[in-house]
Amino acid sequence: MLSELHIENLGVIEKLEVVLTNGLTALTGETGAGKTMLVEAISLLVGERADATIVRPGAQEARIEGRFIDGDTEVVLTRVIPNDGRSRAYINGRLATVANLSEQGSSLVDLHGQHAHQSLLGMAAQRSALDQFASIDLTELRNARARLTEIDANLAAIGGDERARAREIDLLAFQVEEISNAGLDDPNEDQSLERDEDLLADAVAHREAMWQAVAALSQDDGAQDTIGQAVASFGHRDALNDLATRLRTIQQELSDVVSDLRAKAESTEENPERLEEIRKRRHLLVDLRRKYGESLDEVIKYGQEVADRLAELQGYEARAALLDSQKKSALEDLAKAEKIVGTKRREAAPKLAAAVEGHLKTLAMVNASLAINVGDDPGDEVSVLLSANPGSPLLPLTKVASGGELARTMLALRLVLTQAPGTLVFDEVDAGIGGTAAVAVAAALADLGLRHQVLVVTHLAQVAAAASTQVNVTKTVRDKQTFAEASILSGENRVAEIARMLSGGVAEGSANEHARDLLNASYGKKARS
Repeated sequence: MLSELHIENLGVIEKLEVVLTNGLTALTGETGAGKTMLVEAISLLVGERADATIVRPGAQEARIEGRFIDGDTEVVLTRVIPNDGRSRAYINGRLATVANLSEQGSSLVDLHGQHAHQSLLGMAAQRSALDQFASIDLTELRNARARLTEIDANLAAIGGDERARAREIDLLAFQVEEISNAGLDDPNEDQSLERDEDLLADAVAHREAMWQAVAALSQDDGAQDTIGQAVASFGHRDALNDLATRLRTIQQELSDVVSDLRAKAESTEENPERLEEIRKRRHLLVDLRRKYGESLDEVIKYGQEVADRLAELQGYEARAALLDSQKKSALEDLAKAEKIVGTKRREAAPKLAAAVEGHLKTLAMVNASLAINVGDDPGDEVSVLLSANPGSPLLPLTKVASGGELARTMLALRLVLTQAPGTLVFDEVDAGIGGTAAVAVAAALADLGLRHQVLVVTHLAQVAAAASTQVNVTKTVRDKQTFAEASILSGENRVAEIARMLSGGVAEGSANEHARDLLNASYGKKARS
């Protein structure tokens, strides 16, 4: 429910705060006092398009805030409209888009009277209303649709159309064969081949270099002899044992190096055939990396991936046959579910139409006709049609010209249905009616107020008297400026306002008595409820 409404610089309203309660709240006051601006403020809170002309003259911006409470949940919506530039929206103090505001507001408020922000005008909402009225279980239909969607997705995932699948199989088969024939088992093979190629490409020079190194290290007066002489020079000097030990380690390492150099030099021979093999192999590996990955490791992994995908595609026929069989069964299940739901919707449509039409006749629309069209199975296309006057064609609610007729139709629908946003706002619902019809509208709104918070802008004393709360909007002129104010009426102040609504200030005495009678009758009815 909307518990608090704060407005600044909106039209004739300079600053206004209203604390609201559950039940039916009537917004009353003289024509032009600013009642409709309260509805305008609420509509802006739930995403209505903003126009800079609604900003109070002389003000930089208009600001509207609404606090909504649903059990333990509290939401604060804010809308700021500057006198130039785009409006701003906030949800719980955080900047939001107007679309966010509209989405949040649609679950909190439904406005009736003008075409904007009426959830029941949409086909989806009308379908949902019919399903709710008839208690239609959509579980099987939703499950059947979800199953068919899953099967179609699986069919698409395993290969697409036949030609595309054949092209992909050919490509993958070529790639798998190319990578497989390369016999890749060492991700570091290209690095070791590079070293081998370097060695074989200049075998003579490498061999000579190694023999020269052997000579420099092992011949007389070579490095080994020089280090041996250095060790011998220490003799038995204990103080130099650490240094002597280090020299002996170097001497042993040199001996090992000489041995490795000699073996390598003896085994290094010119081998043009092997060199050509290495170069061809390296060229192949470069080509594979160019196509399939930055490194041989990535090429190996890619080869496994395409092999798996190829196996999947080659097994398509069996998989596709299974999925086709499942799809056929799923389509049959879907058709059954759609027929059941469609039949139930078509059976329920005239019952809902009759129930709503019955309420319309008590709401000063005695000649109104209402119908609900339901499309082919499963009947997702649901449309509520209204003819307000004899001879007028049945038209979708969005094409109903009269705001009052539309508001009363929405009221009738709400009286039949139970699900709705927590706050319902009606403007123009009592346009052009009086007498017993006014009493019927008042009773209907009061009844709806037992289930929802209902705000109604009204000029009917009967509606005001039926409300559990009455907010009076007045305007004053000070220094050639108009100011609107709102106050909650009680006691004699409420009697006086209802009397004004009855008589317009004429015969105040009898009007006051009539106002008291209305209040007592309405309160008594609510007490009996």
